[in-house]
Amino acid sequence: MKNKLPAGLLLLFLLSAFTFNSCKDDEPDVTGEPANLKVEITLPENGPGIVTIKASADNTVEYRLFVGSTTQAAATNSTGQFEYEFILPGTYNIEVRAYGQSGRYVKNEKQITLSDNDPVTVGEGYTTPMVYSGYTLVWNDEFDGNALNTQSWTYETGAGGWGNNELQYYRSENTSVDGGVLTIEARKESFQGSNYTSSRLITRNKKTFTYGRVDIRALLPKGQGIWPALWALGNNITTVGWPACGEIDIMEMIGGSNREKTVHGTLHWDNGGHAQYGQSYTKSTGTFFDEYHVFTIIWDANTIKWYVNDIKFNEVDITPGHMTEFHAPHFFIFNIAVGGNWPGSPNETTTFPQQLKVDYIRVFQKN
Repeated sequence: MKNKLPAGLLLLFLLSAFTFNSCKDDEPDVTGEPANLKVEITLPENGPGIVTIKASADNTVEYRLFVGSTTQAAATNSTGQFEYEFILPGTYNIEVRAYGQSGRYVKNEKQITLSDNDPVTVGEGYTTPMVYSGYTLVWNDEFDGNALNTQSWTYETGAGGWGNNELQYYRSENTSVDGGVLTIEARKESFQGSNYTSSRLITRNKKTFTYGRVDIRALLPKGQGIWPALWALGNNITTVGWPACGEIDIMEMIGGSNREKTVHGTLHWDNGGHAQYGQSYTKSTGTFFDEYHVFTIIWDANTIKWYVNDIKFNEVDITPGHMTEFHAPHFFIFNIAVGGNWPGSPNETTTFPQQLKVDYIRVFQKN
């Protein structure tokens, strides 16, 4: 038989329990979990320096600041106010945790970008003229105004590796025009399943050319896994495919590992399969992100020649019968790829965003 409390004792126990719980409801909840964490970040005006972080949360006894991917807190306090000095430009992850008395916490993660504090201006570097003897300027874009001229250019968008296992998603939001300069920006950000974004601009069916002198003045980005290119494809690519359409790589640069001092000029074509030929140009001092350079091809019925700042570094005879691709109209492509078979993926040394800046493109043809 089960034991039972006398009726009087049972009533006293219930009244005592009710009285205790009622008193607790009137007391402040000192064991509440942390909540409503807000974080404000103030960056230095220009370049690296001291970043100020202000955090606030309910029911919090301690705040901890984490920088980058480390599991060790950079600083801990009870106020939620931190100052952290960044020495180098780049993109950094900042995480603040707010801890309650129970030891549990809530967190807020943010990403900041600190740019170089001494940016290269468009006036620095090599320039070329608007007039050449024996030539006529047939098309140019000086990138004046504040928007891309879509009568000349089209955005190619999307991911999918672009035939090279590249990692970026191309979209229009990564292109801007300001101060007479076109900027294509590669960013480390998640978008539509990709971990990086960039832009790719083409002139297909809008501005196409066969032969001429092409000058492109540009400032290149840097970093492991960064792959800027200024190039051209045969306008018939949608009907004959690649490489039968032909490809003229006016300039490619592979970032990282001391490679930013070298650019490449290459042809790709079909000769019973993919054929290619290219040469490289390496600066004796400095790199291609130190100042603007002019990348040039001079293309006629016999040869294509490549130049950097009017110094020739490559020449290909295009008269053989298996090189008919290079006697037909081509369109231009400007882009920054991220990752891929040639450069490899970005790593911890790569800073984002990275920018390809173009001052002008000019096409001249013989009189």
